Amino acid sequence: MNVYKKIYKEIKKAKKIVIARHIGPDPDALGSTLGFKEVILNTFPDKEVYVVGNPASKFKYLGHLDKFDESMLDALLIVTDTPNADRVDGVVPSKFKKSIKIDHHPFLESFCKLEWVDDKSSSASQMIIELVVKTPFKMSKEAAYKLYTGLIADTGRFMFAYSTPKTFSLVAHLLEETNIDITKVYSKLYERPYKEIKFKGYISQNLTITEDSVAYIKITDEILKQFNVDAATAGNMVNEFNHITEILVWATFTEDKEAENIRVSVRSRGPVINKVAEKYNGGGHIYAAGTKLKTFDEIDDLINDLNECTRKYKEASNE
Repeated sequence: MNVYKKIYKEIKKAKKIVIARHIGPDPDALGSTLGFKEVILNTFPDKEVYVVGNPASKFKYLGHLDKFDESMLDALLIVTDTPNADRVDGVVPSKFKKSIKIDHHPFLESFCKLEWVDDKSSSASQMIIELVVKTPFKMSKEAAYKLYTGLIADTGRFMFAYSTPKTFSLVAHLLEETNIDITKVYSKLYERPYKEIKFKGYISQNLTITEDSVAYIKITDEILKQFNVDAATAGNMVNEFNHITEILVWATFTEDKEAENIRVSVRSRGPVINKVAEKYNGGGHIYAAGTKLKTFDEIDDLINDLNECTRKYKEASNE
Protein backbone atom coordinates (compact mmCIF):
# COMPACT_ATOMS: atom_id res chain seq x y z
CA MET A 1 0.00 0.00 0.00
CA ASN A 2 1.46 3.39 -0.99
CA VAL A 3 1.84 6.26 1.45
CA TYR A 4 -1.17 8.16 0.04
CA LYS A 5 -3.51 5.23 0.73
CA LYS A 6 -1.97 4.64 4.16
CA ILE A 7 -2.60 8.24 5.19
CA TYR A 8 -6.13 8.20 3.79
CA LYS A 9 -6.88 4.93 5.61
CA GLU A 10 -5.64 6.23 8.98
CA ILE A 11 -7.68 9.43 8.64
CA LYS A 12 -10.77 7.53 7.56
CA LYS A 13 -10.54 5.34 10.70
CA ALA A 14 -10.01 8.24 13.13
CA LYS A 15 -12.95 9.89 14.87
CA LYS A 16 -10.91 12.78 16.24
CA ILE A 17 -7.94 14.47 14.53
CA VAL A 18 -5.46 17.08 15.77
CA ILE A 19 -3.35 18.89 13.17
CA ALA A 20 -0.18 20.74 14.21
CA ARG A 21 2.81 22.48 12.59
CA HIS A 22 6.02 24.24 13.50
CA ILE A 23 6.51 27.11 15.92
CA GLY A 24 6.59 30.59 14.39
CA PRO A 25 4.16 29.65 11.62
CA ASP A 26 4.48 30.95 8.08
CA PRO A 27 1.75 30.77 5.40
CA ASP A 28 2.73 27.22 4.37
CA ALA A 29 2.52 25.92 7.93
CA LEU A 30 -0.89 27.55 8.38
CA GLY A 31 -2.14 26.89 4.85
CA SER A 32 -1.27 23.18 4.98
CA THR A 33 -2.87 22.60 8.39
CA LEU A 34 -5.99 24.74 7.98
CA GLY A 35 -6.37 23.64 4.36
CA PHE A 36 -6.07 19.97 5.30
CA LYS A 37 -8.73 20.44 7.97
CA GLU A 38 -11.11 21.74 5.29
CA VAL A 39 -10.26 18.78 3.03
CA ILE A 40 -10.92 16.26 5.81
CA LEU A 41 -14.23 17.83 6.84
CA ASN A 42 -15.30 18.13 3.21
CA THR A 43 -14.67 14.38 2.85
CA PHE A 44 -15.79 13.24 6.32
CA PRO A 45 -18.20 15.87 7.76
CA ASP A 46 -18.80 13.94 11.00
CA LYS A 47 -15.18 13.95 12.20
CA GLU A 48 -13.79 16.20 14.92
CA VAL A 49 -10.80 18.11 13.50
CA TYR A 50 -8.73 20.60 15.47
CA VAL A 51 -5.83 22.76 14.26
CA VAL A 52 -3.58 23.73 17.17
CA GLY A 53 -0.64 26.05 17.79
CA ASN A 54 0.02 29.65 18.72
CA PRO A 55 -1.66 32.14 16.38
CA ALA A 56 0.13 34.51 14.01
CA SER A 57 -1.81 37.76 13.86
CA LYS A 58 -0.39 38.59 10.45
CA PHE A 59 -2.06 35.52 8.93
CA LYS A 60 -5.22 35.30 11.02
CA TYR A 61 -7.31 35.59 7.86
CA LEU A 62 -6.29 32.01 7.00
CA GLY A 63 -8.53 30.61 9.71
CA HIS A 64 -9.29 29.82 13.35
CA LEU A 65 -6.84 27.94 15.57
CA ASP A 66 -7.92 25.70 18.46
CA LYS A 67 -6.47 25.49 21.96
CA PHE A 68 -5.06 22.06 22.75
CA ASP A 69 -6.20 20.23 25.88
CA GLU A 70 -5.49 16.77 27.30
CA SER A 71 -8.84 15.40 26.06
CA MET A 72 -7.38 15.50 22.53
CA LEU A 73 -4.64 12.96 23.28
CA ASP A 74 -6.84 10.10 22.04
CA ALA A 75 -6.91 11.73 18.59
CA LEU A 76 -4.87 10.97 15.50
CA LEU A 77 -2.10 13.58 15.35
CA ILE A 78 -1.07 14.98 11.97
CA VAL A 79 2.02 17.22 11.85
CA THR A 80 2.79 19.18 8.67
CA ASP A 81 5.77 21.27 7.58
CA THR A 82 7.96 20.25 10.55
CA PRO A 83 11.12 18.11 10.39
CA ASN A 84 11.75 17.50 14.10
CA ALA A 85 9.68 17.01 17.24
CA ASP A 86 11.16 19.95 19.17
CA ARG A 87 9.76 22.40 16.63
CA VAL A 88 6.16 21.15 16.80
CA ASP A 89 3.97 23.93 18.22
CA GLY A 90 1.35 23.24 20.88
CA VAL A 91 1.62 19.45 21.31
CA VAL A 92 4.14 16.74 22.21
CA PRO A 93 3.97 14.13 19.41
CA SER A 94 5.21 11.26 21.62
CA LYS A 95 2.07 11.54 23.77
CA PHE A 96 -0.15 10.44 20.88
CA LYS A 97 -0.66 6.73 20.10
CA LYS A 98 -1.29 7.41 16.42
CA SER A 99 0.50 10.09 14.40
CA ILE A 100 1.34 11.12 10.84
CA LYS A 101 4.04 13.48 9.58
CA ILE A 102 3.77 15.25 6.20
CA ASP A 103 6.86 17.33 5.56
CA HIS A 104 8.96 18.80 2.74
CA HIS A 105 12.11 19.66 4.70
CA PRO A 106 15.29 17.58 4.51
CA PHE A 107 14.89 14.66 6.92
CA LEU A 108 16.11 15.32 10.47
CA GLU A 109 14.38 12.74 12.65
CA SER A 110 11.47 10.33 12.79
CA PHE A 111 8.87 11.23 15.42
CA CYS A 112 5.55 9.98 14.02
CA LYS A 113 4.24 6.46 13.47
CA LEU A 114 3.62 7.09 9.76
CA GLU A 115 5.80 9.57 7.88
CA TRP A 116 5.77 11.02 4.39
CA VAL A 117 8.81 13.21 3.75
CA ASP A 118 9.44 14.68 0.29
CA ASP A 119 12.21 17.26 0.28
CA LYS A 120 11.72 17.74 -3.47
CA SER A 121 8.26 19.17 -2.88
CA SER A 122 7.92 22.95 -2.89
CA SER A 123 5.82 23.04 0.26
CA ALA A 124 3.71 21.07 2.69
CA SER A 125 0.71 22.64 0.98
CA GLN A 126 1.80 21.09 -2.32
CA MET A 127 1.99 17.70 -0.58
CA ILE A 128 -1.58 18.07 0.70
CA ILE A 129 -2.78 18.95 -2.82
CA GLU A 130 -0.93 15.88 -4.15
CA LEU A 131 -2.52 13.71 -1.43
CA VAL A 132 -5.99 14.87 -2.45
CA VAL A 133 -5.27 14.15 -6.13
CA LYS A 134 -4.03 10.63 -5.32
CA THR A 135 -6.86 9.59 -2.96
CA PRO A 136 -10.65 9.91 -2.52
CA PHE A 137 -10.19 13.07 -0.43
CA LYS A 138 -12.42 15.89 -1.67
CA MET A 139 -11.09 19.37 -2.32
CA SER A 140 -13.18 22.44 -1.49
CA LYS A 141 -12.81 26.07 -2.52
CA GLU A 142 -12.01 27.07 1.05
CA ALA A 143 -9.28 24.44 1.26
CA ALA A 144 -7.92 25.46 -2.14
CA TYR A 145 -7.52 29.10 -1.07
CA LYS A 146 -5.53 28.10 2.02
CA LEU A 147 -3.36 25.52 0.22
CA TYR A 148 -2.64 27.82 -2.72
CA THR A 149 -1.62 30.55 -0.27
CA GLY A 150 0.85 28.21 1.43
CA LEU A 151 2.31 27.02 -1.87
CA ILE A 152 2.66 30.51 -3.31
CA ALA A 153 4.39 31.78 -0.17
CA ASP A 154 6.94 28.97 -0.06
CA THR A 155 7.73 29.15 -3.78
CA GLY A 156 7.89 32.96 -3.82
CA ARG A 157 5.25 32.98 -6.58
CA PHE A 158 7.09 30.11 -8.36
CA MET A 159 10.38 32.03 -8.26
CA PHE A 160 12.42 29.50 -6.27
CA ALA A 161 14.05 26.29 -7.48
CA TYR A 162 11.54 24.20 -5.52
CA SER A 163 8.95 24.99 -8.22
CA THR A 164 9.05 21.85 -10.36
CA PRO A 165 6.90 20.50 -13.22
CA LYS A 166 4.96 18.57 -10.55
CA THR A 167 4.27 21.86 -8.73
CA PHE A 168 2.77 23.45 -11.84
CA SER A 169 0.81 20.29 -12.70
CA LEU A 170 -0.77 20.12 -9.25
CA VAL A 171 -1.57 23.84 -9.25
CA ALA A 172 -3.19 23.49 -12.67
CA HIS A 173 -5.31 20.63 -11.35
CA LEU A 174 -6.28 22.66 -8.27
CA LEU A 175 -7.33 25.69 -10.32
CA GLU A 176 -9.25 23.62 -12.85
CA GLU A 177 -11.13 21.82 -10.08
CA THR A 178 -11.97 24.78 -7.83
CA ASN A 179 -11.73 27.87 -10.07
CA ILE A 180 -10.56 30.00 -7.14
CA ASP A 181 -9.79 33.67 -7.69
CA ILE A 182 -6.00 33.74 -7.30
CA THR A 183 -5.93 37.55 -7.22
CA LYS A 184 -7.64 37.34 -3.81
CA VAL A 185 -4.78 35.16 -2.58
CA TYR A 186 -2.11 37.58 -3.76
CA SER A 187 -3.84 40.69 -2.43
CA LYS A 188 -4.16 39.16 1.04
CA LEU A 189 -0.69 37.59 1.12
CA TYR A 190 1.27 40.64 -0.03
CA GLU A 191 -0.75 43.47 1.51
CA ARG A 192 1.38 45.41 4.02
CA PRO A 193 0.64 48.16 6.57
CA TYR A 194 2.67 51.33 6.03
CA LYS A 195 4.64 50.75 9.26
CA GLU A 196 6.11 47.58 7.72
CA ILE A 197 7.18 49.47 4.60
CA LYS A 198 8.97 52.00 6.82
CA PHE A 199 10.56 49.13 8.74
CA LYS A 200 11.75 47.57 5.50
CA GLY A 201 13.38 50.90 4.67
CA TYR A 202 15.17 50.87 8.03
CA ILE A 203 16.54 47.38 7.37
CA SER A 204 17.68 48.38 3.87
CA GLN A 205 19.58 51.37 5.22
CA ASN A 206 21.20 49.50 8.10
CA LEU A 207 22.32 46.19 6.64
CA THR A 208 25.92 45.24 7.24
CA ILE A 209 27.47 43.60 4.15
CA THR A 210 30.68 41.60 4.56
CA GLU A 211 33.46 41.16 2.00
CA ASP A 212 32.08 37.68 1.37
CA SER A 213 28.65 38.98 0.26
CA VAL A 214 26.86 38.13 3.49
CA ALA A 215 24.39 40.75 4.72
CA TYR A 216 22.91 40.87 8.19
CA ILE A 217 21.16 43.11 10.67
CA LYS A 218 20.62 42.97 14.43
CA ILE A 219 17.12 44.06 15.40
CA THR A 220 16.67 44.83 19.08
CA ASP A 221 13.42 45.04 21.01
CA GLU A 222 13.85 48.84 21.09
CA ILE A 223 13.89 48.94 17.28
CA LEU A 224 10.78 46.76 17.09
CA LYS A 225 8.99 49.15 19.43
CA GLN A 226 10.18 52.15 17.44
CA PHE A 227 8.44 50.81 14.32
CA ASN A 228 5.57 49.15 16.22
CA VAL A 229 6.22 45.70 14.72
CA ASP A 230 6.75 42.29 16.35
CA ALA A 231 9.57 39.76 16.13
CA ALA A 232 7.63 37.59 13.67
CA THR A 233 7.24 40.51 11.27
CA ALA A 234 10.96 41.20 11.43
CA GLY A 235 11.74 37.57 10.68
CA ASN A 236 9.44 37.55 7.67
CA MET A 237 11.21 40.64 6.30
CA VAL A 238 14.18 38.42 5.38
CA ASN A 239 12.28 37.43 2.24
CA GLU A 240 12.28 41.01 0.98
CA PHE A 241 15.98 41.18 0.05
CA ASN A 242 16.39 38.52 -2.61
CA HIS A 243 17.51 40.70 -5.51
CA ILE A 244 20.46 42.75 -4.24
CA THR A 245 23.45 42.34 -6.55
CA GLU A 246 26.08 42.59 -3.82
CA ILE A 247 24.48 39.96 -1.58
CA LEU A 248 24.47 36.14 -1.81
CA VAL A 249 23.43 35.31 1.75
CA TRP A 250 21.44 37.50 4.13
CA ALA A 251 20.15 37.11 7.68
CA THR A 252 18.05 38.87 10.29
CA PHE A 253 18.77 38.53 14.02
CA THR A 254 15.69 39.63 15.91
CA GLU A 255 15.33 39.97 19.67
CA ASP A 256 12.19 38.24 20.96
CA LYS A 257 11.71 39.48 24.52
CA GLU A 258 8.70 37.26 25.14
CA ALA A 259 10.50 34.06 24.10
CA GLU A 260 13.80 35.29 25.59
CA ASN A 261 15.86 34.47 22.52
CA ILE A 262 17.21 35.84 19.25
CA ARG A 263 15.24 34.66 16.20
CA VAL A 264 17.51 33.98 13.24
CA SER A 265 16.25 33.84 9.64
CA VAL A 266 18.72 33.17 6.83
CA ARG A 267 18.23 33.13 3.06
CA SER A 268 20.59 32.37 0.18
CA ARG A 269 20.88 32.88 -3.55
CA GLY A 270 23.34 30.02 -4.07
CA PRO A 271 25.37 28.90 -1.03
CA VAL A 272 23.85 26.00 0.91
CA ILE A 273 23.01 27.40 4.34
CA ASN A 274 20.95 24.81 6.20
CA LYS A 275 24.06 22.99 7.46
CA VAL A 276 25.21 26.22 9.10
CA ALA A 277 21.80 26.59 10.77
CA GLU A 278 21.97 22.97 11.96
CA LYS A 279 25.32 23.70 13.64
CA TYR A 280 23.41 26.18 15.83
CA ASN A 281 20.53 23.78 16.61
CA GLY A 282 18.38 25.04 13.76
CA GLY A 283 17.76 23.82 10.23
CA GLY A 284 15.61 24.24 7.17
CA HIS A 285 16.00 24.11 3.41
CA ILE A 286 19.26 24.51 1.53
CA TYR A 287 18.45 28.14 0.64
CA ALA A 288 16.09 29.06 3.51
CA ALA A 289 16.91 28.22 7.09
CA GLY A 290 16.78 29.51 10.63
CA THR A 291 17.50 28.95 14.28
CA LYS A 292 17.32 30.61 17.68
CA LEU A 293 20.22 32.01 19.72
CA LYS A 294 20.31 32.89 23.40
CA THR A 295 22.06 36.25 23.03
CA PHE A 296 23.40 38.67 20.42
CA ASP A 297 26.91 37.62 21.53
CA GLU A 298 26.58 34.40 19.51
CA ILE A 299 25.98 36.20 16.22
CA ASP A 300 29.62 36.75 15.27
CA ASP A 301 30.37 33.02 15.16
CA LEU A 302 27.35 32.35 12.99
CA ILE A 303 28.26 35.18 10.60
CA ASN A 304 31.80 33.81 10.34
CA ASP A 305 30.38 30.42 9.35
CA LEU A 306 28.13 32.03 6.74
CA ASN A 307 31.13 33.95 5.38
CA GLU A 308 33.09 30.72 5.06
CA CYS A 309 30.15 28.99 3.40
CA THR A 310 29.83 31.83 0.89
CA ARG A 311 33.59 31.94 0.20
CA LYS A 312 33.58 28.24 -0.67
CA TYR A 313 30.59 28.76 -2.94
CA LYS A 314 32.33 31.61 -4.76
CA GLU A 315 35.50 29.57 -5.20
CA ALA A 316 33.59 26.59 -6.57
CA SER A 317 31.55 28.70 -8.96
CA ASN A 318 34.36 31.16 -9.86
CA GLU A 319 32.29 34.16 -8.83
